[in-house]
Amino acid sequence: MSRSPSKGGSGTVTLTVRIQPRASKNGIVRMEDGSLKIRLTAPPVDGAANEALVKFLADLFSIAQSQVEILSGHTSRGKRVRISGRGEEDVNGLLKIKAK
Repeated sequence: MSRSPSKGGSGTVTLTVRIQPRASKNGIVRMEDGSLKIRLTAPPVDGAANEALVKFLADLFSIAQSQVEILSGHTSRGKRVRISGRGEEDVNGLLKIKAK
């Protein structure tokens, strides 16, 4: 899925990502097509992967976990996530640095 920042207001960005649960380590990977894949060590059971995703993104962007909201895809690998407290430029800059 693609990275799709949208201007949902000042300091709010929506990302579309693909999750890979049960990975060997947490990380973010930019795919050849420019989309983002987030690897999580948590299993996709009882919402553990969703909780790990929220914590991972909060740590990545140095924001509170309450500022990360899964909008859709709670039971699938493809998810839309809203990041509050960071502007589009901040998010894009951090993703360019972190994604490999």
